[in-house]
Amino acid sequence: MSEEKSIKQLFIPVSIGRISEEVVLQIEAAIFDGRLKPGERLPSEREMQTQFGTGRGVIREAVKILKQKGLLEVRKGVKGGAYVKHLEVSNISESLALFLKQNQVSPETLIEFRESMDRTITTLAIARSTAEEKEELLKEALRFEAILREPEPDLEATAELDRKLNIMLACMAGNDLFEWVMRALQMGLSSHDFTLYENASYRDKAATNWRETARAVAEGEPMKALSFIGLHYALLRQCVEEMNGDAASKNAPFLDENTEEERS
Repeated sequence: MSEEKSIKQLFIPVSIGRISEEVVLQIEAAIFDGRLKPGERLPSEREMQTQFGTGRGVIREAVKILKQKGLLEVRKGVKGGAYVKHLEVSNISESLALFLKQNQVSPETLIEFRESMDRTITTLAIARSTAEEKEELLKEALRFEAILREPEPDLEATAELDRKLNIMLACMAGNDLFEWVMRALQMGLSSHDFTLYENASYRDKAATNWRETARAVAEGEPMKALSFIGLHYALLRQCVEEMNGDAASKNAPFLDENTEEERS
């Protein structure tokens, strides 16, 4: 198929008004409905000018906007031009993480969201994951418990393993959206779980709870697993309230300032 023919199938002339926005919307539509696929080159500037019935400045502005949105990449050289960008899981998670960081979220709002998300993920993981995946989750949970029960636990290692456990469970749910959101939460915000591991009075309970949650998943016991998830977030709310006060836990905004050291 020639480029000239593909132009006629992709776009229609734009009307007077917010012309660059119309161009952006048409190109976006072509990308989202699959007429322009990842890695595919857009028609040249001159060809798009002809198709849209507009000037070079409008086309360049539209391409710039789409590049900022992460939908296009501009390449130089003999085969240069605007290409539809391949979106990786990491790109999606990083973008969502940045959005979450820029929009302040109260601890209670985040805890509530995480609890509802964990309940769904756990139920799906029990139903969909393999026996090997369940055993691996339990193995890592036991290692997590062992680290926390040391006289002076390595909290950095604890945070990393806790992060790994959460992502493992999300992957076991067999739904890419849960994995993407979980990875974004790991990078973007903290649900204060790390306060449980820092606080000696909560540490053992939290370690035991992760172990028993993983064991319930491994044994295919959804009701037990959900009860342990409920206990985890009950402990977390109590710990946060003790640390910040009830009003702060419900109303004060929280930004993740220690993402590398905290569990989301």
